[in-house]
Amino acid sequence: MGGKAEKGTPKYIANKIKAKGLQKLRWYCQMCQKQCRDENGFKCHTMSESHQRQLLLFADNASKYIDEFSKEFADGYLELLRRQFGTKRVNANKVYQEYISNRDHLHMNATQWETLTEFVKWLGREGKCVVDETEKGWFVAYIDRDPAAVAAMEAKAKKEKMDKDDQERMLEFIQKQVERGKKQATKFEEPSYTEFKREGSQERVTLSLNLKRKPEEKKSLATLSFKVKSKDNSDTMSTTSKRSKVVVKAKTALEEVMELEERAKEKANRKDYWLTEDIVVKIVTKSLGDKFYKKKAVIKKVIDRYGAEVKLIDEKLKVKLDQNHLETVIPSPGRYVRFVNGAYRGQTGILKDIDTDNFCCQVEISEGLLTGRLVKNVQYEDISKIAL
Repeated sequence: MGGKAEKGTPKYIANKIKAKGLQKLRWYCQMCQKQCRDENGFKCHTMSESHQRQLLLFADNASKYIDEFSKEFADGYLELLRRQFGTKRVNANKVYQEYISNRDHLHMNATQWETLTEFVKWLGREGKCVVDETEKGWFVAYIDRDPAAVAAMEAKAKKEKMDKDDQERMLEFIQKQVERGKKQATKFEEPSYTEFKREGSQERVTLSLNLKRKPEEKKSLATLSFKVKSKDNSDTMSTTSKRSKVVVKAKTALEEVMELEERAKEKANRKDYWLTEDIVVKIVTKSLGDKFYKKKAVIKKVIDRYGAEVKLIDEKLKVKLDQNHLETVIPSPGRYVRFVNGAYRGQTGILKDIDTDNFCCQVEISEGLLTGRLVKNVQYEDISKIAL
């Protein structure tokens, strides 16, 4: 009355549904690679002749079978780690759960390791992975031994070190310039006054006060000039306050420091990609049709730096586009904008003025340590309206 159910019958379909997916580990025989659905089935299997033959083979050379199972398990785990996670640091248990999701995987209880912790420690000792323990468990990072990958990683590390050294040297130079400017600004020399003597009775004295101030020198003192003219206009004397010269020189040094700082920031933050989440952009590609062309959208997600998932404003439509198909949106003065490229990349500011003739604008930074700084001559493509 027993036997296997015929194909297509309800019993056959029910058995297939029960067998689908993972089964309980305690009813799995690794030697025979057979999964039983319940305790009775597993008991019947252990009493079968085929199982007894496999046990005899295992008893003859137990270490050989365990070594083979251990190697197969380690190779499968590392292959999944390399293929799916690369060299990123990831939770070891997460990788293990991905590995055992395949119902034909090799079980750990057939290997030389009793727990996942022992296996992870073995990976660290063998130099196959970088392992560390945290409050959330053990984490692993795959070590790629491929010569091409090693060479690429070394080149990348060398480039990052060179860029870091250049930036550190520039910052050190800027710091020295700031300190020198501060010292010059604090050391003011007091003006010295001398007695004015007339050499002849026929000489004429003219006193003129030049009180005009230039816009960029509001802090400078008025220039006091004394002119002594004789009949033949041969003698002329002009005395200028030393203090005003010192103030102008100190301000020039500070301006030079600020310019160096701007150039350093520009070099570090100027990239060939500018997409940023939560900004308003305009779709400029005609390939999507009139429904999308010249429409404004909000960037919801940046994909691989050069692509983005955008959502049309006031609509539920979403589309993935390259940055070449998008452009920034300049709002009216008084609105908030975000720097998407250049020296102030990532900063938020308020648009103050727009120069339509030169295609640039002025933005006042509204957040962070640079709050209140007015940035002039900002190009249209370096800022974009923030989505509210």
